[in-house]
Amino acid sequence: MQDYLDRYLDHLRFERGYSSHTLAAYTRDLMQFQSYLEEEGEGAELVNLDPSQLQGFLAWLQEKSYKTTTVARKIAATRAFLKFLYSEGVVSSDLLEWLQQPRVEKRLPRTLSRDQVECLLAAASLDDTPLALRDRALLEMLYASGMRASEIINVKIGDLDLDAGLVRCFGKGAKERVLPIYEKAVAWLRTYLTSGRPFLQQDPDERSLFLNNRGNALTRQGLWFLVQHYAESAGLGGWVTPHTLRHTFATHLLEGGAELREIQQMLGHASITTTQVYTEVSSRRKREAYDRAHPRARFAVHDKESVRDPVDDSDSG
Repeated sequence: MQDYLDRYLDHLRFERGYSSHTLAAYTRDLMQFQSYLEEEGEGAELVNLDPSQLQGFLAWLQEKSYKTTTVARKIAATRAFLKFLYSEGVVSSDLLEWLQQPRVEKRLPRTLSRDQVECLLAAASLDDTPLALRDRALLEMLYASGMRASEIINVKIGDLDLDAGLVRCFGKGAKERVLPIYEKAVAWLRTYLTSGRPFLQQDPDERSLFLNNRGNALTRQGLWFLVQHYAESAGLGGWVTPHTLRHTFATHLLEGGAELREIQQMLGHASITTTQVYTEVSSRRKREAYDRAHPRARFAVHDKESVRDPVDDSDSG
């Protein structure tokens, strides 16, 4: 099995262009599948896989008290591996029918309101140190572009076209896309580039846009920490992450009238089905606003007045 695992991971790395973070997740999940086979005494002979082993793997995961979402992710990784094995002629396609995804309760992503975004950005504007200028420019770009954490920390200076208000990024599978950024974000980026980044840069050859206090490219952990810091400072709580700003970006665009296909392209989603979740978020927010604002929605009708059928006066003179 190890040989096929190595071949599959090479396939994901070199042919599919998966990031090191995604590859690490696949490796962990598939090593667990391998551990299950060995633990059950079945060995890891893939050519001898049968439906009972696959169903047993699902039960084995569920017995470990993982969250349903975690089990679903591990099963998805295993199914993808089995599809690869089928393409290599190692297993039959029938096996995929026996390893079904557990049903996961659909959860809508949490997003910030416009006022909350303003509070978050204002919290990063209380100082004019190089790091504070970096943080404000970074938060502005996150909200302006909807980039993933892994995408924004890899932006290089050469990826910016501030005169045109554009930034280039590379998403999953190294797919390139060019994104617009609004004027305020451009202004903060200019300020950071002139009054912040030069004081952080130590290596003249470092081209990463966002640097840490040692002059190196900002890490995912550093990005997560600073978003959490400013969210706490703004009184928003610890649930706000870099991905929250991505969700917020998409939801606000949809509420502002952007087409779903346009949002899909800006987010870099391979399928529009992934983007459609934001229509549900937008609908939920509209319903909440309606219930808060409409005078007839603020109380239960039956508590205030009797409900009668409309008077039919069609026959009246």
